Amino acid sequence: MKILAILAVLVLALAAPFVVYPVFLMKALCFALFACAFNLLVGYVGLLSFGHACFFGGASYVTAHAVKVWGWPTEIGILAGAGAAMVMGTVFGALAIRRQGIYFAMVTLALAQMVYFFALQAPFTGGEDGIQSVPRRPLLGFISIADNVTLYFFVLAICIAGFLLIYRTIYSPFGQVLKAIRENEPRAISLGYDVDRYKLLAFILSATLAGLAGGTKAIVFGLASLTDVQWQMSGEVVLMSLIGGIGTVAGPVVGAFVIVTMQNYLAETGEWVLVIQGVIFVIMVLLFRRGVVGEILAWWSRHGARATGPAKPSAAPAE
Repeated sequence: MKILAILAVLVLALAAPFVVYPVFLMKALCFALFACAFNLLVGYVGLLSFGHACFFGGASYVTAHAVKVWGWPTEIGILAGAGAAMVMGTVFGALAIRRQGIYFAMVTLALAQMVYFFALQAPFTGGEDGIQSVPRRPLLGFISIADNVTLYFFVLAICIAGFLLIYRTIYSPFGQVLKAIRENEPRAISLGYDVDRYKLLAFILSATLAGLAGGTKAIVFGLASLTDVQWQMSGEVVLMSLIGGIGTVAGPVVGAFVIVTMQNYLAETGEWVLVIQGVIFVIMVLLFRRGVVGEILAWWSRHGARATGPAKPSAAPAE
């Protein structure tokens, strides 16, 4: 059943750009990868970061500058952005993981605000105008991505690679240790695990994947701006994960598509789209705390248990 679902989603993804506007799909995919990277940290380690926009937006600036000013190939520019996010994740993570709970969230928010003001003041970032007109240089020097459909398949390949890496991480021994830390950190310490090292590695991986999403988005829109690095972006990714289902593999993807669709089709309402998002946030917290995917999985689990029925007791052994 799971394989069939994956194949169905893959077929839909391959056919989607011929039905739906490719730029909208690419934006949703970038935010889906960003949300999945965030969910890796909050859903499987239990660390709520309010500063993930610094990795997403910081990588977009590095990618845009590398491709436009230095003339680097598109794929190298995206990797440079992800690498910059990895470096920031290493430094910021080493500082932030020393704290837990709300203190961890506030430290990440403070560090992200430092990156925001740096992006606002630094001469090479373009200030309030950002870095505009980022070119779409051919992949490997000869594959043109000027066409939106061609670029879509490149973005889809990047996002699938990121999703597979996250999936493999979650269901690896490393991922099981992360879940143990989330459930009971003192017990994980008593079992001999270096908890801080595992947290730092998870933070770096999450930051790197967020940077990969940010660098890809800079190529899609040809723009790196303050919008990608401000604190509201960190709030949006929290909302995406919450709506889809924190701690689920597919939840952040669903949440990202829901939020991006709302922003796209409700743009004419102006600031009211923020009010609508706030109402949805309150409803999800009060009524659907598992998120869309989480509630579906819970319903399916209950339905499957009823269909199967209680397990029959085994026959008593013969005398």
